[in-house]
Parts: sequence; C-alpha cells; structure tokens
Amino acid sequence: MAHIFELSDKVQLLPVIHGSGNFTREVRQRILSSGCDCLAVCLPPEFQTNVEQGIQKLPFISISGLEEAEGTLSYVPIDPVQPVIMALRIAQQEGIPRKFIDLSVSQYDMRHFDFPDALSLRGLSLEKFASALLPFIPRPADNSQHDQRARWMAYQLHQLEMDYKQVVLVCSLLDWPWIKQAYDDRSEYPHPEAPGGDPTLYGLEPATLFFALSEFPYITYLYEKNRQELKSDRDVAIDGVKEIMLKARENFLTKHKIRYHNLTSQTFQIYLQYVRNLTLMEHRLTPDLYTLVVSAKQIGGDAYAIALMEAARDYPFQQVAPEMDTLALGIDQAVLDDDQVMTMKNRLNETQFEWRSLDLKPDPEQFKQEQWKYTWNPYGQCSWPPEDEKIESMNTHVREQSKLLLSNDLVRTEKFTSSVKDGIDIRDTLRNWHTGDIYVKEIPPSRGTIEVVVFLFEMEPQPERYPWRQTWYAEHKNESTLCFFATNYMDNMVGPGIGQATYGGCMMIFPPRPILNIWEDPRIFMAKTLEEKLLEAAFLHSRERHITVVSPGLPKADWRRMSRRYKKRIIHIPLKRFSAQTIEKVRRFHVLNGKHIRSFATRFIQDI
Repeated sequence: MAHIFELSDKVQLLPVIHGSGNFTREVRQRILSSGCDCLAVCLPPEFQTNVEQGIQKLPFISISGLEEAEGTLSYVPIDPVQPVIMALRIAQQEGIPRKFIDLSVSQYDMRHFDFPDALSLRGLSLEKFASALLPFIPRPADNSQHDQRARWMAYQLHQLEMDYKQVVLVCSLLDWPWIKQAYDDRSEYPHPEAPGGDPTLYGLEPATLFFALSEFPYITYLYEKNRQELKSDRDVAIDGVKEIMLKARENFLTKHKIRYHNLTSQTFQIYLQYVRNLTLMEHRLTPDLYTLVVSAKQIGGDAYAIALMEAARDYPFQQVAPEMDTLALGIDQAVLDDDQVMTMKNRLNETQFEWRSLDLKPDPEQFKQEQWKYTWNPYGQCSWPPEDEKIESMNTHVREQSKLLLSNDLVRTEKFTSSVKDGIDIRDTLRNWHTGDIYVKEIPPSRGTIEVVVFLFEMEPQPERYPWRQTWYAEHKNESTLCFFATNYMDNMVGPGIGQATYGGCMMIFPPRPILNIWEDPRIFMAKTLEEKLLEAAFLHSRERHITVVSPGLPKADWRRMSRRYKKRIIHIPLKRFSAQTIEKVRRFHVLNGKHIRSFATRFIQDI
C-alpha cells in the first residue's frame, strides 16, 4: 500500500483533489520530505512562465489565461490553496527544477466528479484515500483528450527519469491510475497541438475572487496569514468558519449600529450544531457557503446572513493590485475591462458544483438610496403593520406585568386555617418556623389599570443621534397613540418609499385617543432632555395614577420629582427582562411613504 504511487525507483506520483486545502498540506509535507530533484505538474508547458510569475506575486491572487479557438479562456488560478500551486511554490523556494508536462491542446475539455470530502484525509493516509476511490474513477474513453493526456504525461515521465534521480508528478486523482497504466505499458503517445497563443496574466476584482478560489477567500487569507506568521494551518478549514462568524458579527454590529443582539457564544454554539446537522444531511464533513448562510439567516436574519457572506468573501491581500489587466469573474464567465464577456474553463477544478439560489434582501446601492430619498413625498408617512404588532404585543405584556406588580403591593398574609388561598407565603412561614404555623397569602384584584407605558432604550440618549421626534395616531382601536424620538429614517433608505429608523424611546397610550403633538405642546415645560419630555407627557396625559417606565436603569430622582408634581407614581420594569433580540426587533422599525407602499414593502424589508 505504501508504494502504490511509485512508478519506478525514480518516479513517484502524488495524486490530489484540485482545490483542496487538506491536499495542499499533504503535498507540502511530502515534497519537503521526499528529496525530489524534479517536480512535474499536470499543466501544459506554455503556462509555465505565466504561472511562476503569478506565484511570485502571491498573496495577490491572479490567473494565467489562454484564449482558445472558440473564444473561451482556459485558465490556471494562482491560488495558494491549490495543491499544484503549493507544489510549485515549494519547489521555487527550495530551488527544485519544475516541469510542466501536460499535453498542449487547442481546446481543453472540462470534466467534473463528485469527490468525497477531503477532510477525511486527516484520518486516512493518501494511499488509503486514493485506493478507496479507485473503483469509482471512470476510465477515459479510448483516444479521448483525457486518455491522450495520461499517455503523454507517462511518456514525459520516461523522458524525465533519464535526467533526474527522483521525479514527483503532482496530478489529479482522476488521472493517476491511467498514467500508471500507460507508464507500465509504455503506451503510444500522441503529439501535442499548437496552443494558438501565449497565456496572459490577469488580476482579479476583489469582489469576484470567490469564483476563482477553491476555498472561501477569507479561509485562503487565513492560510496565507498563518504561512507568514509560521503557524500551523492544520485546523484552518474548521477554525476558519468560526473566524468568519466572529468577523461577520463585528461587521454586522458596526454597520447597523446595533446595541442589543442575540449573537452570543451560546447562540453560536446552536448555530454550529445546526450547520453540522445540515452538512451531514448533505453527506459532507465541511460546510459550504450555502449551508453557512442559510443557518445564519435562521439565527440572525437577512442582515447577519449577508454580513457572513461578505465576511467569507473578504480577502484583504487583494486590496493593492499590480499593473495588469483585471477580470471580474462570475459562474464560468468573466468580464474584461472593455466589457467583453468570455466563457471560462478552470484547469484546476474538477469538483462537481451545484449552484443554489437563496432568498436574501441585500442592502441597496448608494445611488439607489439617493434616488429614493429624492423622490420621497414629505406629505405621506405611515408604519409597517408587522412591526406595529410587535410593539403592541410588547406594550400589552408590559401592562399585564404592571398590573401584577400593583397586585403584589396589596398582598395580605395570614395564618393558615382552612384554605391556602393564593399560595403559601414562604417568607412568613420561615420567619415563624419556631411556632410551627404555616402562613398563606391573598392577592386581591389590582386597583386601577395601566394606560400609559414609556419605553426608554437608553438612559441618556444623545439629541443629535435622535433628531426625529414625532407623534403617531392610531389607525384603529387596537393600536396605541405613539409618541417617540428616533434616528432619521431618511438616512437609511432600504427601498422605494421605505426608510428605516431606530427608537431611542417612546410613549404609548392605550386605549388610543388624540392628543397634541407632545414635542410642540407648551404645557410640557419642565423637561430638559428627550427622555424627560416623554415622561412629562406621560404624566400629563395619563388618566390613571400609575405610569409604567421600562428602562435600562432605575428611575432618576428628577423623574420621581416630576411624577410627584403631576401626582403620579412610577412603576419601573428593567429593560433586561426582555431578551436582546426582542429589544432590537422592537427598536428597529420602518417608515413607509404612504399606505400604498405596504403592498410591496416585504420585498425590501430585511428580517432581523
């Protein structure tokens, strides 16, 4: 088993899965320990100059492209995670001669195969991995291009072993059995075709690197970063997923200025379990980008899923481009600087891919936001009904909790006789433990109700951050009268006639009734800050004695002094009683430029 890749005393094969980071590590270790004096790779000789120039430019990513007769571009990605590129890179730094021995053809034929997950190479030797795959490798048709390539490379190995003592050929796992057979049989070899031109080295647009690299661009960056820092890259493929998650969270919080969120370590643990289960259901060991983004959407909504996708596509080393023509890549296509669209053929990609679509609502482009802002009608404004339901539900819950607190203030305790009434009073029972008596409590119905609830999401909100102050009136009897201060929705246009804002604080009156705009009401004169303005309005308009205040901290002395002036009493509920995700879902809301916008707003409003 240990010698199945040896063709002779001087020639050894090193079969790989193109684009696998696990095979890249294996190639590096074997070349450095083999003592080879000649490295052969499965690329045509016309690519050698360009590819080696591209390797010198790493970690900047480029491709060596050769235009074929039908206008397609056959290319070699200079990807540091490609096993072939890693082999050439090691050979360059060790001064080992390099030979490109594949067959030159005028039209390269692509092929694809469903390889097993290369992560299993961590628990198997390369020989066992290749042997297990051997029964499933299809034999190339007689005299097909891949048959001719195998016979030509076998012939080239016979030539090289006359000049070198230890030749190592890095080839595809799909080719090594047929190269070995052709080498042993000394099969007749074909003649190479004229390639029709010389390859050109192209730079790549950073945003489209995903289509050229075999791993996620950010994981490729981590491989290069570990190489520069002389760190092990054994677990980069796995730990890189965690790095992407954390980077996505940082970008998500920075971009959306979110203070409360549920992207905690506990949530990420659930996320990773979900990713693992989806990955295993698809018969893989490592997740693909689709699985990561779908899972991210489930725990963090569209915004976090988009942040994760952007984090996975980030490759910081690509920021400074050398002077060369630049390509923007797509799915098997590329666009040159002159807007010429070309079909692409990747010579170092034989893995079968399945492209899947995912329903995400991306952030709009800057010029569209400016256009939507310009066309906004200043005389039309309304809310988004699903968000109305969220805040009304929270308001109802707070009012019920406030009634419960009022009832608890009126609790009576008495010695147990014949009924436990509303339950045993543990505190008084323990206090009188020496007497052996049991005490029960009686909770009478609460007196009065809660009409006004004030939500303060920050204790000292900055007026410059919350310049928009408004009073909204209920559209029907199940809505509250809403007074609030928030960020300017015009600064964050998410769709045509749709702006997004964030509450700094709000006051809700239920049952609803019309009141003067509190921000212009001359009767509200004591307040000096935004939160005091809401509180004084609540004290002024409440017909009930009790006002509920939901805030991060305890009520200030100034608030209580103000409540005594209006002969009202504050019931405080800590904001931390609600989960961070619930708070954020309530705080972020959308403003529509008229009720007709509601018919299509769901196409632009992201889930959180």
